[in-house]
Amino acid sequence: MKASSICFPVAVLLVLVGMAWGIEMAISQDHSAMPAHAHLNLLGWVSLFLFGIFYHLHPEIDRSRIASIQAYVWIVGTVVLVIGVGMVHTGHESGDPIAAVGSLIVLLGMLMFGWIVIGRQKGGQAAGKRLTPAE
Repeated sequence: MKASSICFPVAVLLVLVGMAWGIEMAISQDHSAMPAHAHLNLLGWVSLFLFGIFYHLHPEIDRSRIASIQAYVWIVGTVVLVIGVGMVHTGHESGDPIAAVGSLIVLLGMLMFGWIVIGRQKGGQAAGKRLTPAE
């Protein structure tokens, strides 16, 4: 499976959840969860969609296993982080360790993405390119 085909639909799903959440906050006039809503939109919509664009523009990386794993790690980390931040900002201190774990998972996802990008800059070795001798 291509990483971009994971990133794009999940990014759209997460922004729809974020929009519905924003509408719910406006209707209830309770904006206490706004930091979690912002994290969901930034990490789940913007960042994930940008990953998808990068992967789509680099087909050899898009088809790699590491890119798909990175996308899934990012998605899991985003969901866990948003739940934790939402709990904290709605008065549930038990959300602190959840937010901490989520932030570490998101950090891992970004480190993976950095490794993928840097690997590509070093000749594509990390992306699975094979060098063939000139004929």
